[in-house]
Amino acid sequence: MADTVSAPGTGAAPGTAIVTGAARGMGLAIARRLAQQGHHVALVDVLADEVKASAEALRGEGLKASGFAVDLANEADLCALPQRLGPLFETVSVLVNNAAISPKRDGRCVPAAEIELAQWEAVLRVNLTAPFRLIQLCLPPMRARRWGRVVNIASRAGRSPGGVAAADYVTTKSGLLGLTRAFAKEIAGDGVTVNAIAPGRIETPMTRGSTPEVLAGVLSTIPVGRFGQPEEIAALVAFLAGGESGFITGATFDVNGGVLMI
Repeated sequence: MADTVSAPGTGAAPGTAIVTGAARGMGLAIARRLAQQGHHVALVDVLADEVKASAEALRGEGLKASGFAVDLANEADLCALPQRLGPLFETVSVLVNNAAISPKRDGRCVPAAEIELAQWEAVLRVNLTAPFRLIQLCLPPMRARRWGRVVNIASRAGRSPGGVAAADYVTTKSGLLGLTRAFAKEIAGDGVTVNAIAPGRIETPMTRGSTPEVLAGVLSTIPVGRFGQPEEIAALVAFLAGGESGFITGATFDVNGGVLMI
């Protein structure tokens, strides 16, 4: 009989799951689904009142959840997160980097040649630097348990530019895919996986900021004939955060209704 080697990170009790941009929309759907799996979910968002209300709503459903107001563009806020979570941070097993910003001008993306440096740097801090720093912060407790799941929410725009995404958003989401592969390669032997999801158009407060004309144009490009729902992304996150996904790392999952087929 061939020798067998135990697979690290294939089974661990639910711990703490951190979800950024969790006050509403896709982040809240992800937080709810992970809480339903038994995790104590730490909802993180810059919208202080909304994130606390969302956590309270989840607790009202009998789920374990706490809300934390955090400005991901602020390094001091990020570094303070472990201390603010307290004992919860010691059992962090899932990190979902979902928060992102995509500034618009009159409901349309700003042309690359007209993006001001302040906007460029703001998008970079929230969409790429914050995920990088959060992965760094969460690695020690994950490595200590030899269990961890990092899921980075990228975008179809990071796979192929187009639609209503501006150059700053496209660049950061492309970078997030590279960051996913880099971390996945380095920590694969520690029982920690790192994967990315590249959603197409999902119905969220951020995407509803586009004009009706833009939305109609985007809809016309989707073969399945509709926009995606936050719960569809949450279901995939739940799988990638579970024990049955331990052999998947460094992958990008395209969920776009058939707009981009690779």
